[in-house]
Amino acid sequence: MTAIDFYFNAGDRLGVACRLAGKALQQNMRVLIYAPQPELAQRIDRMLWTAQAVSFIPHCAVHDPLAASTPVLIAGGDGLPPGPACEVLLNLAADCPPFFERHERLLEVVARDDEDKRAGRARYAFYRDRGYAIRNHDLLAAEARE
Repeated sequence: MTAIDFYFNAGDRLGVACRLAGKALQQNMRVLIYAPQPELAQRIDRMLWTAQAVSFIPHCAVHDPLAASTPVLIAGGDGLPPGPACEVLLNLAADCPPFFERHERLLEVVARDDEDKRAGRARYAFYRDRGYAIRNHDLLAAEARE
């Protein structure tokens, strides 16, 4: 069963997504970032080029010819097509991503604004009601400890 982690109270949702993709990459895990809106996919693509000052997060679109050998993939609004296996699915959509159960882990990042919180709560309830174990990570509390 897919392990699900919710990272909530994110001040910079895409920044958190980049850090999570980088951490998974350090653990030799492949990541599929689900960003269904084209402008969102473009923003995360640009951020992955510059997310870490001293390192690069190798990534490409899921349909790119290099996808089979690239550790971080970005999937747009056409669903999650069959392709290279990825252990981690990072959801940037407002809804539950299709085929999320194909992945070992699902990472959900929820921002502090009301609209994103509502969508995050709906996704949380969807997974919980289907019996998935969910781990919660309060990013605001983590910031306070730093």
